[in-house]
Amino acid sequence: MENYLRGLKESEQDLNRELQPARLGALGEEDLLALHRRVRQARNKHTRNYRRKAAAADQCARGASHPKGGKFRHRAEAFEEALSIVSARLAAVARLEAERLRAERLTRAQASRGTGQRAPALRSLPRTLAQATRDG
Repeated sequence: MENYLRGLKESEQDLNRELQPARLGALGEEDLLALHRRVRQARNKHTRNYRRKAAAADQCARGASHPKGGKFRHRAEAFEEALSIVSARLAAVARLEAERLRAERLTRAQASRGTGQRAPALRSLPRTLAQATRDG
């Protein structure tokens, strides 16, 4: 990814700096979702620009214009790699959060087990009106 960073603008480099392991590790699930959205938007933008440049070339095929779209291609590849990094971290954090919530629900369910009122014994049930009139 380092070789892609040369062609990025300062604002794009700032976005890539947020992918440093120390900074990425400090983000929670909501912050990672926001970062994921921003990186995905940047990747889509540069991919779209690269494809437009390729379509505008004399050769109509994108593959034939691959060498001519170097700057756009490098930017798109940089954000594609950045997106994979953020996606992997987001998946790991979401998995840990799901496990934590599951353990919390299980703990709560086990704590409430057996604390409810017991069903009343048969002899302590009130007699119904029909039983009371029949028995006298």
